[in-house]
Amino acid sequence: MPAAAIVAAVAAVLAGAVVGLRKVFLQALPDGVDIVRDVDDTTEIDRATGAVRSVQSAEVTFPAETIDAMWSPEYLERLARTYWRFLTRATLGLIRIYYTEGERYVCLLFRPLVLLTFQAPEYEMDDRRGVVRWRIERGLLVARRGRGGDGYLEIDVERRPADRPGCVNVAVEVEVANFYPAIASRLSRFVYTNTQSRIHVIVTHGFLRSLARLDLEESKVGRFVAPDDVPDPSRPPPSERRDTRLAS
Repeated sequence: MPAAAIVAAVAAVLAGAVVGLRKVFLQALPDGVDIVRDVDDTTEIDRATGAVRSVQSAEVTFPAETIDAMWSPEYLERLARTYWRFLTRATLGLIRIYYTEGERYVCLLFRPLVLLTFQAPEYEMDDRRGVVRWRIERGLLVARRGRGGDGYLEIDVERRPADRPGCVNVAVEVEVANFYPAIASRLSRFVYTNTQSRIHVIVTHGFLRSLARLDLEESKVGRFVAPDDVPDPSRPPPSERRDTRLAS
């Protein structure tokens, strides 16, 4: 697909996202839930390589018993599924996710228009943190040097002490790292920043705010039940990292 056509498609998705996310930002929070820290955003492009790293984060106070009941690999898997559901809803159905056992396809409406292909998710969890990570394999939005799994999308969830008795803070960070956008390499970083990057930031802000409602989608896979089913987190949270490279 020509670069101009990709930009036009991404711009259409951006317009849909702006409309589709209005409800999220206007919804009232459930009782007993408070936003401690609204969504922060850090997006950087390495001038030497063109690699993008973007981190959005937020922190919400929940009743401790609610989070205790949900702190399991099963709910981590449901959180992962909820991210993709939210992406489709936020873009008014323009972006759709197709699943196979080994990959996730992010498509503009239909499978032939594959914007991003991710490898199957990797899960990590202990009694304090949960991590789900998708390695970026290929796609129309990925430059050639960014293919093959070095880049990734990751959701990191961490339980923290709360000031309010009987409650716990949950900090969530969404990171994209080592991503090489095709739009930036074919056209310009300015175009990328004002189209694809803006979509990611807007949608992620909405997703993080939507988590305050804890409306988690049922997993399509349902692989995990017990904490022992997944390894412990192997790296610090995104906000504490300097090296974003992944082990093979």
